This record gives sequence, structure tokens and C-alpha cells, in this order.
Amino acid sequence: MPASDGPLADLLVIDLTRALAGPYCTLMLGDMGARVIKVENPDGGDDTRSWGPPFVQGESTYFLSVNRNKESLTLDLKDPRGQEILERLLARADVLVENFRPGIMDRLGFGYTGVHARYPRLVYTSISGFGQDGPLRERVAYDLILQGMGGLMGMTGEEGGPPVKVGVAITDICAGMFAAFGILAALRVRDRTGAGQWVDAAMLDGQIAWLTSQAGAFFATGENPRRLGSAHPSIVPYQAFRTADGYVNVAVGSEAIWERFCRALDRGDLATDPRFRTNPDRVDHREALVEILQTIFSAQPTAHWRGRLDEAGVPNGPIYLLSDLFNDPQVKQRGMVVEVDHPKVGPLRQTGLPVRLLETPGAIRKPPPMLGEHTDAILRELGYDRETVKMLHDRQVV
Repeated sequence: MPASDGPLADLLVIDLTRALAGPYCTLMLGDMGARVIKVENPDGGDDTRSWGPPFVQGESTYFLSVNRNKESLTLDLKDPRGQEILERLLARADVLVENFRPGIMDRLGFGYTGVHARYPRLVYTSISGFGQDGPLRERVAYDLILQGMGGLMGMTGEEGGPPVKVGVAITDICAGMFAAFGILAALRVRDRTGAGQWVDAAMLDGQIAWLTSQAGAFFATGENPRRLGSAHPSIVPYQAFRTADGYVNVAVGSEAIWERFCRALDRGDLATDPRFRTNPDRVDHREALVEILQTIFSAQPTAHWRGRLDEAGVPNGPIYLLSDLFNDPQVKQRGMVVEVDHPKVGPLRQTGLPVRLLETPGAIRKPPPMLGEHTDAILRELGYDRETVKMLHDRQVV
């Protein structure tokens, strides 16, 4: 397989998703070479096409950010003729991804049991807020709700302050990533057995899985995590400190780094202070140490401290705005900003691929599609003649 085709170039993915969790999953598959046909309602398409501002030339930047490497086919799935077109697609497909509320696909006639019976090799993937079973299975879910229910907002923010959500829709993205992982695992099983199966990815489940060390601490102690702002619950110092002109992040992850850190600050006395000798000591005396360190850092600008910490070999870093991030030489070197030509917007910047494969790398091959941009070509590929395609348009099936 040529490297330019990507590692998933032999896969056809039918994407019935909208908003973020599902499109992020299919974005990942498309970036790695899969052919992704995004099926959208003829009346407006994916909800995120209208999410804004901002818009660029009338196109939602939200939609543009997660729908590259896809073809857009408009299809009314409530119309029997639209359902017949979907059947033809599924007969050829390797993967189906949907993120309707549980039960809706059954009502449309495309629930897992029936689809699996008709197309046993198909990997059928459902992404939802709460999963395909349980008392909340049919509850509508949005990222804000799941960040709250998943424990994230209960531990994020400054101590004594209100709950704070992460600045991106992390539970959606988490579910999409786990769904893509599940799809690849199911395809690996199909390689051995010849049979597809159901991949069930839930936003709540993904967020719980991401709790990792915080969940481990709770299971051991029964105590809920404190809100610590940028600080770490079990490593000190490991947080942002205010400087004379901004902030600097500092991560003292070992005793050797602690000693270097104290030397960088010209405060060798802190290393020998019995309250701060070991990390458990520093965690126990967190408030006293942080108060001392904050006074020290406030006396000089960020550049001063970053230079001193770099020279001493202490992990540290800036707190970037996106305008800083996308101008960083490391980000540019890694190709994490890519420009693609869009038929309406023109040159369109996108975030790059976060995983590299040496021999068969992924790529951004197609810009985010216009609504229904590929409808006629896909219908002709499925065997519909021009007269039938015109009739389907006239009847608003596509």
C-alpha cells in the first residue's frame, strides 16, 4: 500500500454522526486514510454547521474543525428511498458510526441486531452520553453535563471557588477517541474471525476512565479530591506561579529536581528544611511552601525564572494563549498547523495529525465538505442513473 494512502485506506466508514464526539471519531479514521462518507440531513445537515459565530465565508469554524477528510451525502433517513440508499452503502462498508440517542436507530430500522444480521462483517459503532444500557441510556447528553457528572468539574478550579469546566469539550473528544480505539480493536478481531461486532462508547464511561490517579486515591481513602487550581494533589511544587509579569509552570517531579530547583532559586535552605525534605513532607506542608515560593517568583519576570530553571534542569514552561502556541517553533516543526484549500473558504488552517506512522502516515487529503457536496457522485457510484438522482433531489430525499 503506498504510504500516501494511509494505514486505513482500505476501509469504508459510514458516518451518521453530528456535533463533536462522533465526528471526532470519524476524523481520526479519515486522517489515517479511511474513506468516510458523512450522511447528513438535507435540511441543514450536521447541527454544528450553524454553530457560531465565528463563521468564515458563512461556514461554521466549529464544523470546519472536525470534519476534514470526509465526503458529504445528504439523505433523509425517514424516507424509505433514503433508507434504501443507506442499505446500499452498508452493504459495501466496513464501519458504521452513529451517535443518536439509544433507540432511535432501532426506530429507523437500522438497530444493531438487524444490521448485524444483514451485514455480519460490519463493525457497528454507537457513541452516546451514557451508553446503550442503564437507567440514563436515553438521556440527552452535552459535554457540560458530562464534565459535571463525570467528576471533572468537582475537582477543577481554585479551592473554595465555583466548579470550572475544561475549555474544550473534553468528554466528547474522549468518547470519540475511545470509539476509534474500539473500532480498530473490533476490526482486528474481524481479521481473525470474519465477523463484526457492536462498539459501545459512552461519554460518561470515558470520563470515568480518565480519572486514573484521582480515582485511585479516592478508592484508597474515601476522600473527594480538593480543588487545587493548577496544583497537583500528590506532588509539590507542581503548579503555576505568578511572576512579576505573568506566570510560569513548574514541575518538581523528583527529589533530584527538588534540589536543583532550590539551587536555581538560591534557596538551599528550603532543601534542608525538615518540612520540605521529601515530597510527602512537601505535600503535608503545601500551604507554607507555596506561600514562600510565590513570594520568590513574584519578584522577577517570567523570562528570568525560565532562564534560571532551564539552566538548572528544572522542568518548566509558559502558559500560552493560542496566539502564542501556534507561533511556537516546536509546534511548527511538528506540523501541527496545516493549511488546506476549501472550495468556499479558500486557504483553511487546521490542527495537524498528533500521531505519526513512519511508513504509512496519515494526512489531510480533503477539506471539510460543503453540505451534500458529494451526493451525486456517491449515488452514481451506487448505481443510480441521472434521472433517478434528479428525482431523489426533487423529492428532497437527498
